[in-house]
Amino acid sequence: MKLFLGEYEHSLDDRGRVTLPRKIRQEIEERELILARGFDNCIFGFDKGSWEKEAGKHLDTPVTDKGGRRVRRYLFSAAQKVEIDKLGRILLPAQLKEYASITRELVVIGAGDHFEIWDKENWKKLSVSLDQNE
Repeated sequence: MKLFLGEYEHSLDDRGRVTLPRKIRQEIEERELILARGFDNCIFGFDKGSWEKEAGKHLDTPVTDKGGRRVRRYLFSAAQKVEIDKLGRILLPAQLKEYASITRELVVIGAGDHFEIWDKENWKKLSVSLDQNE
């Protein structure tokens, strides 16, 4: 079972790329990832197998279910395939960067079956509230 773990500070380069942490890359067998709009204004990152599992959960919900349609639209409409280059970098799509308010400094965190990419200041605010059990 793959587990994405840890917290890593990084920054975007001038072309909008970020180098994924080595420990995150070690959990990814292929060069292709799926990036999607996450909850709480972050970007979700999935390896192909984990994305297929997550997508399958939502595709099992009947299209006649209003809540199921909303989650599908939320997750799939902004999802994009990206490729990890030879230096371990990925290009963050403009739409997702804007959604997550990422301009330069960011944090990549492991979240079990996926990883998340956060604007550094937004992650600080959230992690403080997590520490305070809010």
